[in-house]
Amino acid sequence: MRRVLTGFRPTGKLHLGHYHGNVQNLIRLMDQYECFFFIADWHAISTEYSDTSALRENTREVAIDLISAGLDPEKCVLYRQSDITPVAELFLYLAMVAPVSWLERCPTYKEQVVQLASKEVSTLGFLGYPVLQCADIIIVHGEIVPVGEDQLPHLELCREIVRRFNFLYGDYFKEPEALLSEVKRLPGTDGRKMSKSYGNAIYLSDDPDTIRKKVRQMITDPQRIYRTDPGHPEICLVFDLHEIYSSEEIAKVEEDCRQARIGCTQCKDLLARRIADSLASFRQKRKDLLEDEGRIEGIFAQSREKVLKIADKTMADVRNLLKL
Repeated sequence: MRRVLTGFRPTGKLHLGHYHGNVQNLIRLMDQYECFFFIADWHAISTEYSDTSALRENTREVAIDLISAGLDPEKCVLYRQSDITPVAELFLYLAMVAPVSWLERCPTYKEQVVQLASKEVSTLGFLGYPVLQCADIIIVHGEIVPVGEDQLPHLELCREIVRRFNFLYGDYFKEPEALLSEVKRLPGTDGRKMSKSYGNAIYLSDDPDTIRKKVRQMITDPQRIYRTDPGHPEICLVFDLHEIYSSEEIAKVEEDCRQARIGCTQCKDLLARRIADSLASFRQKRKDLLEDEGRIEGIFAQSREKVLKIADKTMADVRNLLKL
């Protein structure tokens, strides 16, 4: 069975954008491939190195959210990146052969330098982020990496590094392939892409009242001034989410809006109820995991042994290839 690998930066709790953009897809992949999923706490340090006080708790929160959302530790290997210390050694060897020019030309690097202008990110760790990603993938011989289009340059860079390593030391690593996910760009409450950094996210762990308050903040049809005015669902953010959460009744929702049979506040409250209802099972699973304090660490410990067995063998082979 082919091996899938992907990671999650622990920047806080997961929101609806994470779920529809990535997690749903991973749940399907668990039944088709051998899946390795990790919480990338080392990667988080690349931008949050000045304050790591929340890192451990954020790592736990992401693991809890992933399992509550449907990732099954019996069907996948869910582990913490920093538990697999051989990754750091492989990163060192890959960094020896990865030209700086390759890293500097990466479009994602250039974009993030601009986006994170308020932070000091001119560090070796930030520049070498894709090299560490490559080490994460190939140390367990990941063959398939689910990515969005924005991450394709990183994966292609990894493939180039693998080709160079194999050319220098022997044909050992496979070049990982991209599994391009059809990521749904879920709008946040302000219309921009849903993101924690924008403060516009609806979190999977939000209670029904919080969801209702957030949905009520959403911008609706700007052309609909009065309650009796006909609506235009095609330009309404709320309708975008109705297409996901009210799919079985979407024709009725659309018609009620166009005929002014329902007001924007009613429409928002209907959406909020649908979102909250869809997350009822998630909230219960999350509550159970929070009450079982040792559960997550137990999963990490079990997974650590599985991953280290593969990683240690990989590093023994790599050291032999490098004549160390």
